[in-house]
Amino acid sequence: MPMKNAFYAQSGGVTAVINATACGVIETARRHADRIGTVFAGKNGILGALREELIDTGPLADDEVARLRHTPGGAFGSCRYKLASLDDDDREYRRLIDVFRAHDIGYFFYNGGGDSQDTAHKVSLLGERLGYPVACIGIPKTVDNDLPLTDTCPGFGSVAKYVAVSVREAALDVASMCETSTKVFILEVMGRHAGWIAAAGGLAKTGRDEAPHVIVLPEVPFDEERFLAKARHAVDRGGYCVIVVSEGARYPDGRFLSDSGRTDAFGHAQLGGVAPMLAELVRARLGCKFHWAVADYLQRASRHIASATDVEQAYAVGRHAVELALAGKDGVMATIVRTSDAPYRWQLGDVPLERVANVERKMPKAFVSRDGFGITAAARRYLEPLIAGEDYPPFLGGMPDYAALPTATVPRKLDSFEA
Repeated sequence: MPMKNAFYAQSGGVTAVINATACGVIETARRHADRIGTVFAGKNGILGALREELIDTGPLADDEVARLRHTPGGAFGSCRYKLASLDDDDREYRRLIDVFRAHDIGYFFYNGGGDSQDTAHKVSLLGERLGYPVACIGIPKTVDNDLPLTDTCPGFGSVAKYVAVSVREAALDVASMCETSTKVFILEVMGRHAGWIAAAGGLAKTGRDEAPHVIVLPEVPFDEERFLAKARHAVDRGGYCVIVVSEGARYPDGRFLSDSGRTDAFGHAQLGGVAPMLAELVRARLGCKFHWAVADYLQRASRHIASATDVEQAYAVGRHAVELALAGKDGVMATIVRTSDAPYRWQLGDVPLERVANVERKMPKAFVSRDGFGITAAARRYLEPLIAGEDYPPFLGGMPDYAALPTATVPRKLDSFEA
């Protein structure tokens, strides 16, 4: 295959380590400059391709690229944008191929979740159909940890570490004041259909009576009476109760506890507000003073306490994606394959994109405690290696010293396109 340029895009909610993946892609491509030309990054994700807003990473100095490894957020911009179904309207996909053709792009690296893997798969199919084949490689990224066929998803380990640490620290605060002040603390974390993040809060617990006392998972239908009984027991026994709840907690009929009635760009129900809902329930039924908090963007932006395992794996899947493309692979996603729990060992692999696209992996039953409000030893064996190690960013003047890259785009070659 003659030398071609590459296009890399970040998709969906960003993470503390998605830029480490970008670093892996760019640095590896530079080591193969005889086979890969310019690496373009999409300004604001896939919109950058549709609008022909391509950032040339070539002028970036090597040390600037290296700084991506310890910088959170999306250095080139991300977006929540779902392309139309290829069967219903291939206009957007044809536009992608037109842009790739215009800029001599033969490699497409898409860094995102299930919807992103679906897009990469369809671009691969359409490129062949239109006579302009593009090596499409998916790179896993999602704090929700819900992509199938990979042991974990880069971004999750750091969120898991942040949540577990936050639960332990908040519990010490609540325990010290519970005699005369707050008795119930509720932390709301991300997780629409899968409770991986909420489950990670369980790593803070090292003894029977330690926090968190209750974990509310999407996989376990919410039972109000059992929930209240569990919280009451914790308060009666230890004086306080710490609760971790996933935003995707559901009633037995499938309704979200916190469904706002609105939807996002992907057509998903817009969630948020389950913590205050449960707090009001606690106040009304148990009469306890409470506080609640929503981890929200803090959990996925917390690079200062990132998991060293997560950073290493995020970089590795970016590097592996380029190596897969150079090996002639197309229509696959880079994966992390666990080979041992203790000691923790892993290697890199790949799976067909068609097996990953739009498939969600939920918490297995074996990871949920018998009462439905905690995690098992099996869950701990899985989770603990993912939060292991610290990878602190450099600090300057008491603050993390993060990269801020230029985002100027190259001149357009095609007519404008309304995305």
